[in-house]
Amino acid sequence: MANINRNSALEALQGLVEKSYGLNYGYLPKEFNEKQQMALDLFRQRIFLEEVIDESLSFNRKLNWNNRDQNIKMISSAEELIDVYKLRSDVYTRIGYQKECPDAIEGLNFDIFDKNSAILYCSNETQMTGTIKVIYDGINKLPSEQKISFDYLREDHNQIVELSRFVVKHSSKGLNQEFKNLFAGVYYLFKDNDIDLILSSIRKEHYKMYTKFGGVNIEKELEAYGFVDTEFLVLSWNPDEVTQFFKRAFLKIS
Repeated sequence: MANINRNSALEALQGLVEKSYGLNYGYLPKEFNEKQQMALDLFRQRIFLEEVIDESLSFNRKLNWNNRDQNIKMISSAEELIDVYKLRSDVYTRIGYQKECPDAIEGLNFDIFDKNSAILYCSNETQMTGTIKVIYDGINKLPSEQKISFDYLREDHNQIVELSRFVVKHSSKGLNQEFKNLFAGVYYLFKDNDIDLILSSIRKEHYKMYTKFGGVNIEKELEAYGFVDTEFLVLSWNPDEVTQFFKRAFLKIS
């Protein structure tokens, strides 16, 4: 109820600002009108942030999550989500992805797909170190469908999802712990929530690692991915077909 009341108050305040901004006061200086527009934009961003947080938390609470591995967590609070958004922003700024995946609010990287995504993360004693989101197919379809249609896959699969916003605070070559932990989390999510197929878009140079998963197929090759000017592959993954390597390295099953 508190969230509903807070959002209603923000929406009412935005309405007042929009009404005021719509009036034509010719005697007001240009600087005032510019500041008023900035205030209106800020209110819109704040309302969108509140909306995404509320709907994302609600979506994640409905999913089956059994906490098999304490190294992997699913978001359960607004504070955790804000930390996820900050981590995404920090990493994308560092690696130059902000043009393709811009912040919705400076320092906070989130979008409309967060509303219907499972959001997983891992952390150490002091900070969040990695995160990934698993976007469920819905009215907005899936992000990579700006480049390829997945309708042909929907014909044979009831529930498809797409991996997105996979970021690690400190990247390193090979299999770092965040990579292993987060993809183990994706595997468990697949097993417990009636997902049929997982899609993702990766840099072509990383494909060799994904072939070791088992059940991976190339759906499309791309010369670039939006503003990221390097070759990408759109992959499908069926975790029912994982290899013994994946079980040992990711799931810790000997």
